[in-house]
Amino acid sequence: MRPEIDFFGVLVPTLLLLVIACYGLYRVVHVGLARLGLYRHVWHPALFDTALYLSLLGATVLFMEHLSS
Repeated sequence: MRPEIDFFGVLVPTLLLLVIACYGLYRVVHVGLARLGLYRHVWHPALFDTALYLSLLGATVLFMEHLSS
């Protein structure tokens, strides 16, 4: 994975772009799980949301690493 991406002359860290993209993906998954009623069965919703976001971010980073190799 490239460490930086040139965005109109500004070097932006790749991880920053992945964090922003994963937040959008997280919001979509969060709304879907809320509509399915999953949060009624979760003990600590904030902890679950944090784990969900970090899992999505980790999977995205691994996927991007796999694509670049």
